[in-house]
Amino acid sequence: MPKRSIGLGSRLSAVAVALACSTGASAATDTADDSAKTTSPDLSQTPTLQQISEVAPALSRYSRDVIRDDLWQRKALSTHDRALVTVAALIARDQTGDMTFYFKKALDNGVTPAELGEVITQMAFYAGWPNAMDAVNVARPIFEARHVSADQLAPNKPDLAPVDKQTEASRKASVEKIAGQASPGVVTFTNDVLFGDLWRRPVLSPRDRSLVTVVALVATGQAEQIKFHLNRAMDNGLSQDAASEILTQLAFYSGWPKVFSAIPVFKAVFASRSQDSQAGATDQQTTSDTGQ
Repeated sequence: MPKRSIGLGSRLSAVAVALACSTGASAATDTADDSAKTTSPDLSQTPTLQQISEVAPALSRYSRDVIRDDLWQRKALSTHDRALVTVAALIARDQTGDMTFYFKKALDNGVTPAELGEVITQMAFYAGWPNAMDAVNVARPIFEARHVSADQLAPNKPDLAPVDKQTEASRKASVEKIAGQASPGVVTFTNDVLFGDLWRRPVLSPRDRSLVTVVALVATGQAEQIKFHLNRAMDNGLSQDAASEILTQLAFYSGWPKVFSAIPVFKAVFASRSQDSQAGATDQQTTSDTGQ
């Protein structure tokens, strides 16, 4: 009988020790978790030059000497346009970690809250709704901190810009030829929403709307779509020098491979437009010489 009692006591002691160890391990785990939460970096914020140097000193130097002190000082694009290029690329690639820094930089360099909101809206169609929603989540606290009011935002349903009927008819025919048999729904939304509404919104100029669209296509590697939109951008007033500088900016913010994939398309568009311009000048000179 005493032996049974001792055995029971031993087992109870073992259980108590196990519980104590388990509790201690749980507490240690909780402490480790709390410590990890405390020391984990905020991935939604761009690291400072000092923070970068603690991991990659050369990268810190490039960020300072090349990105900040050289690239952003180049004159081929205004700071406003360079900011538009950069935020459009970040949204198109869903790079939320840098959005806070560059959204603020854009607003500090002449991009209005209405323009930034409209870039996000444009990117919803050219990079997908989820990317735009992520950008909205980043922009909201920035707008709140800067006390951006509703009248500083792009109107929901503004008066839309007029369209050239002949150009629009040609565009619709092209969309029907490309997508009609494959997806009538795509044709409908392309005509009624994308070009019938979005592209006619007045807050972004036609040039700037084309600019950020070209950026999205380059940044996401959609080379087949670039020709149409680059021509449209240049028809809307984007100069060849500015278009070329878009590639320079995107080399750093989307990577060299994406830019080199786009370069042949840019070269072909530039060459084609140059030939058309020269042919037009020749025709004009001929007409002048013959007195017609």
